[in-house]
Amino acid sequence: MSRIAVIDGIRTPFVKYQTDFRSLSAQELGRIACRELIERTGLDPALLDEVIIGCVAQPAEAANLARVVALLAGVPERVPAFTVHRNCASGIEAAVQAVLKIRQDEGALYLTGGTESMSNIPLYYSAKTQQIFAELARAKTLPARLRAFAKFRMGELLKPTVGLMQGLTDPVCGLNMGQTAEVLAKEFGITRQEQDDFALQSHQRAVAARDRLREEIVPVIPGPKYGKAVENDNGPREQQTIEALAKLRPVFDRHAGSVTAGNASQITDGACSLLIAKEEKARELGYVPLGYIREFAFAGVEPHRMGIGPAHAIPQVLRKAGMNMSDVQAFEINEAFAVQVLACLRLLASDAFAKRFGYEGFTGEISPDKINVNGGAIALGHPVGTTGARLILTMLKHMQREGLSTGLVSLCIGGGQGAAVILERE
Repeated sequence: MSRIAVIDGIRTPFVKYQTDFRSLSAQELGRIACRELIERTGLDPALLDEVIIGCVAQPAEAANLARVVALLAGVPERVPAFTVHRNCASGIEAAVQAVLKIRQDEGALYLTGGTESMSNIPLYYSAKTQQIFAELARAKTLPARLRAFAKFRMGELLKPTVGLMQGLTDPVCGLNMGQTAEVLAKEFGITRQEQDDFALQSHQRAVAARDRLREEIVPVIPGPKYGKAVENDNGPREQQTIEALAKLRPVFDRHAGSVTAGNASQITDGACSLLIAKEEKARELGYVPLGYIREFAFAGVEPHRMGIGPAHAIPQVLRKAGMNMSDVQAFEINEAFAVQVLACLRLLASDAFAKRFGYEGFTGEISPDKINVNGGAIALGHPVGTTGARLILTMLKHMQREGLSTGLVSLCIGGGQGAAVILERE
């Protein structure tokens, strides 16, 4: 079977919610990343078989966002495009769809990635309020309009639902993502101190890696009035301290909780693109691939324990690839929450866990020196539809710099899933 090459990738800076990119839509962020990748690789976009983009909060004004991004980025109209949505793994799902299509000989060259503008997730009104607006629109006479308008009340009917919070709440178990993190903190006895220590490390590593991370970033000018380009992720805090983290109050369980804004991922805007091809196609076009996607796996877990998804996806992908944990030289596990990564590491190091689920031979301890060495989402941020693609790009760049041959990326997925991808280089 032909190998699946990741020819190259690029991303925008990741910036905090309602800051530098608040005026940029998801489709514009996606356009920037995709167009830059086309330019840097010198690709003739007419050669593409398809464009596949992941997005979670897909904007109403850009139905089938991938198609909009593709056309805005200069991809010819004859090249089709479709959008994928697997919550936090949408960026990985986009890459996986390209892998599957190449394996099935449906195509050989795909532009993939993810984009998310969490700043532009809208507010929503209740069904009753929408009904009144509909009555107003249908009213033909002034008395009819007045009767409809009289139904408005300044309190409940005009109070909007925050789309961002609604999207981060699981409709099956009824918990928001932070509350599922609290479930793991209590289940595994992971302390506030452990979580804050992990969060501090994320910031320290991201700050130390700023020059390295810039290798995967295209500077972005948010608009003509902004004046200058955003060149770096604006989430990492150079002066972050354990004392400052300790002062933050728990957000999701104010009385007995331990998950804070400081030890959770940041709400963020950003986009990432990856050019994926059949190995022979990459060679034909004269490209030296950044690396290869060897195998992938998805796993399902309980929605209220969604954070442990990587602990199941990682052994499953290792089994599919015929590898064991010691074969992997570097890991990226998305830092949705510090406690969630720590819980996964405990499970993967547990013989009882491996035996219970039949993972013997595919689990083990992961050295702190091998995981998230350039920081993670606690410092960099987590634009949900983008992060999966960013993990692949960051890992391949790290493997290139360090001369590594194998790497593994994984993340938990809202709704109770996990994803994992094994990457390799020569």
